[in-house]
Amino acid sequence: MPDPFWLGRAVRVVATAGHVDHGKSSLVLALTGTDPDRFEEEKRRGLTIDLGFAHTQLPSGAGVSFVDVPGHVRFLRNMLAGVGGVDACLFVVAATEGWKPQSEEHLRILELLGLGHGVIALTKKGLVDDEWLEIATLEVADHVGGTFLDGAPIVPVDSLSRDGLVELRAALDELVATTPEPDDRDRPRLWIDRVFAAKGAGTVVTGTLTGGRLHQDQTVAIEPGARDARIRSIQSLGAGVDEIGAGNRVALNLNGVGHDEIARGDAVVTPGRWRTTDRFDASLDVLAALDHDVSRRGAYAAYIGSRELPVRVRVLGTEALAPGTTGAVRLFLPVGLPLLPGDRYVLRESGRDETVGGGEVLDIDPQLRASKAAPDRSIERVVAERGWVDVDDLELLTGERVPPTVGRWVTTPDELAATSERLLDLVDEAGEVGLDVATLSGSERAVLEEHDEIEIDGTLARRVGQVDPFADHPLAAAVLAGGFTPDVPPDADRNVIRELTRRGILVERDKVVFHADTIDDAARIAAELLADDPAGFTVAQFRDRTGASRKFALPLVAELDAHGVTRRRDDLRIAGPRLPQVG
Repeated sequence: MPDPFWLGRAVRVVATAGHVDHGKSSLVLALTGTDPDRFEEEKRRGLTIDLGFAHTQLPSGAGVSFVDVPGHVRFLRNMLAGVGGVDACLFVVAATEGWKPQSEEHLRILELLGLGHGVIALTKKGLVDDEWLEIATLEVADHVGGTFLDGAPIVPVDSLSRDGLVELRAALDELVATTPEPDDRDRPRLWIDRVFAAKGAGTVVTGTLTGGRLHQDQTVAIEPGARDARIRSIQSLGAGVDEIGAGNRVALNLNGVGHDEIARGDAVVTPGRWRTTDRFDASLDVLAALDHDVSRRGAYAAYIGSRELPVRVRVLGTEALAPGTTGAVRLFLPVGLPLLPGDRYVLRESGRDETVGGGEVLDIDPQLRASKAAPDRSIERVVAERGWVDVDDLELLTGERVPPTVGRWVTTPDELAATSERLLDLVDEAGEVGLDVATLSGSERAVLEEHDEIEIDGTLARRVGQVDPFADHPLAAAVLAGGFTPDVPPDADRNVIRELTRRGILVERDKVVFHADTIDDAARIAAELLADDPAGFTVAQFRDRTGASRKFALPLVAELDAHGVTRRRDDLRIAGPRLPQVG
């Protein structure tokens, strides 16, 4: 089978938008030959209820995929589910009716979601005369002035007679050519806008892929819930492919998850590449047409990706935001979603059934209390609020990969200097014993390893050039001199004993301290006793041979047992696997 026409070419996903009955679905049908109204009720009522999908090849050979959204206000939630992740729109206004309330709301929603490119289709041109058409064109241009559609082509078209379709397809070709390529950050995410069970195939989900590539047989996670699944097959624009990149409409046949276990608004992501969050700080652009302030009071719903969910809102830095202003808010979600700074959202008030505003995510893991938070998208702020951040964690938090400051950590110059000074103080406080590196955090160890004034000896840190006090410590010499009956001064520093034991110079067993050489001597005596009588020896015999009292003999024998020199059998000690040779 030949490759799909769009492989290797520019492909854009374009969302339709506009007031109900202005001819969006009819226009998509005329452009693609596919009726985007999938349900019988939609065909019977002549009203788009849910999302529809179609695609076509443009004159240049490029492919374009349409997401046809409902225009009626009652189905606005479905409209919002279809425009998440889309970069461009085909904005539809009927020449017969002109600009309508839903035209305005759709335009504001598209702006809130960050769209930057579009084409305007002035439909039903065959039902008006040239003068009316000119007036309608001027009216539309006036309404989109100052928005992302300011200066966009306005193409009069008639879907039934197909008059103007050639010009519209040319404008769409230009739109595809000038819309920037979608980012590929190796962090694919597909917000699911449709789920169904395909006969003989199982679970199929569709959506617009952003952020990276997916390939057949890849393991993915469904969020929320981190449910594992495997991609059995991939389709895009009606053709099967082995892999697919960002910016495409995609259908995934998933293995390992039932179609009744997932729903619109869930997201397909790569495991380990996303952090989910149930609260985030964001900017909020309040619509100027609103007749009231936005505050924490009210029942709100947020639209993120293809998901609608109830949220609690906390305005940051003030009690409320006035219409036409921009501020910051903290949103509290009922579930954790895989988000990144820069993601867009729309906020609606459920009680008034109106769109109040929207904006972009700034911080997916707020650290400061709402009363003190001043969020932005800067990496410097994220690091400053945390002090130290693992470089991988920072990428999960911000979506950006930055070089570490030290080791695997990113920090500020002030925090690095403060940590360096604090480590010097800790080393000085530790004295001759040295600072135990195991007591430090990962970031502190990273600074320690590169500190110009500190050196690490095993697991201990001391100032550079400091003489090792344990190389020939008098306590070790005193214990060695005591042989099998060592006499450790009662005021001996336990830290010193602990360090000499750690180094293997001393051995402590049952609260008695021996020199390591003494343990070796005891092992040789045990070997000699067993050479005399392989059946074994008693503690009394060992005591007599060493001249040690029972106080010292018992710990010595226990140490030999612990190291496999001897083994206990009833009241006897027999040969162990590490018994030295006699001779």
